[in-house]
Amino acid sequence: MARTVLSQADISRALTRISHEILESNRGAGGLVILGVPTRGVFLARRIAEIIQRIEQGAPASLVGALDATMYRDDLGRNITRTPQPTDIPAGGVDGKTVVLVDDVLYSGRTIRAALDALSDIGRPKVVRLAVLVDRGHRELPIRADFVGKNLPTSTEERINVRLREVDEVEEVSIESPRDAGAATSGTTATSGTTAAPRVFHDPFDEGSDEPDGGTR
Repeated sequence: MARTVLSQADISRALTRISHEILESNRGAGGLVILGVPTRGVFLARRIAEIIQRIEQGAPASLVGALDATMYRDDLGRNITRTPQPTDIPAGGVDGKTVVLVDDVLYSGRTIRAALDALSDIGRPKVVRLAVLVDRGHRELPIRADFVGKNLPTSTEERINVRLREVDEVEEVSIESPRDAGAATSGTTATSGTTAAPRVFHDPFDEGSDEPDGGTR
């Protein structure tokens, strides 16, 4: 069985702490834009924005959006099916703003590299930061998160399952070892009208939360 490393309460506390750290780093909510990387990064970004708006009086009503980087990935030629998701940039754009990219898991860094390329085609932010719920290590590119919910040392054979209530109806982060792979891979295909099953991570290219079938790394 997978071992739970973050409960629903742990995730809530982590997002609250990240929100405070973002405000402290930015010295308030002025000029702040929070962009989630689909799929689960979008829901995490919305939660962070809601927390910031509760903490900071006068925070912009519209400071959160979504940034899809599917067409900027370096593995498109590997016959991996990805469905592009909508990109939604808040009113006012990103020029001269502090942009915080939000994703669920940071692994090889390739998804974030693609997101940076996508962002550069939209505008020129003042600065770009990165917030992730889990950093599991094993970077292949020189990318580091500025705000981390939990650093989780893993082996490359282990899998990180991120489940959020907006997508999965349950909320937790769990880790499973190769001996659990048989149980994890059964029923991983999401079908219409059913809860999206967790994604199973097989290689370092398959990192981002823009995968069509869930949140496993």
